[in-house]
Amino acid sequence: MAAARVLLLGSGRPKPVSFSQSVCGLLGAGPGPTHCGLKRGQLVLSDRPFPGASARLPLQRPPFCPFAALDQQPGAPGAELPTNRGVDLGVAVILQSRDQTVLLTRRTRTLNDSPNLWVSPGGHVELDEELLDGGLRELWEESGLQLPRGQFSWVPLGLWESAYPPRLSWGLPRYHHIILYLLVISQESQQQLQAWIQPNPGEVSAFMWLGPDVAAAVAATEDGAETPRHLPQDLPPSVPAVELGEDGGARPLALPTSTLLRTTPAAADSQERVSTGTKFALRLWLQHLGRVTPLSRGSGAHSDPGSAKEEQNVDPLPAGPGI
Repeated sequence: MAAARVLLLGSGRPKPVSFSQSVCGLLGAGPGPTHCGLKRGQLVLSDRPFPGASARLPLQRPPFCPFAALDQQPGAPGAELPTNRGVDLGVAVILQSRDQTVLLTRRTRTLNDSPNLWVSPGGHVELDEELLDGGLRELWEESGLQLPRGQFSWVPLGLWESAYPPRLSWGLPRYHHIILYLLVISQESQQQLQAWIQPNPGEVSAFMWLGPDVAAAVAATEDGAETPRHLPQDLPPSVPAVELGEDGGARPLALPTSTLLRTTPAAADSQERVSTGTKFALRLWLQHLGRVTPLSRGSGAHSDPGSAKEEQNVDPLPAGPGI
């Protein structure tokens, strides 16, 4: 097995989490944040304080998390999941401009996981890489932005348990990550940052800057809810974005705001929308700005594998082998 990236600390030494195990499920239900040891290329988590813990962060998974669904369904085909892999570690950057707007990018349709989704720049953390360095590297690789040292501040926002495919009804999961969201606050304005952006067309097909008002509406959409959300009357009908053409050129795009309010469908598709983890991170960003109240148990704060909300959103097992 490759080097463990995500470990849980119980009564003994930290133990790696296997691919098929839900990190939230193992930590159990709890109203408070998770204690974290943020090390080079590694994350140690516990539901209690421990020596070396450097942060206390909210940890969440979507109500339709496939690993939660597998835990709750007798006879689930866990043997078909990888046995020689652990949970991977990723990092994503919520880049805030001086104007209090944040950068989101749209993943290209050709990517193997999460195609056509709006996300914050991020990706895998390399072995022996500091988590902030990994986030800044991913920001540069995807957007071309290199932030000068001393020209920004940063703070960890929270942890998200991510799977792809995101729902068991789409097929058995092939990817399993804990994503650390970092808020990086630049001293530069949105206009200055925009002038420096050079998106990587292999990963990014469009980008935009989101302000707090639209971000609050996006963050309020509840993936897994049965009741459709209605577009608030005071929101703009569209949000300005920049789209990359097939010729490599950039052109302005008026993205319908309703596109950003879509939720994850029960059936597999690559419909354009904001990822569930990004909505979680936007809620934490707004909380940091003092725009919303802290996450509550009703919104799935921390990990609550036995909650009624999750039970109502468990997907049935896929009809055939996982894709």
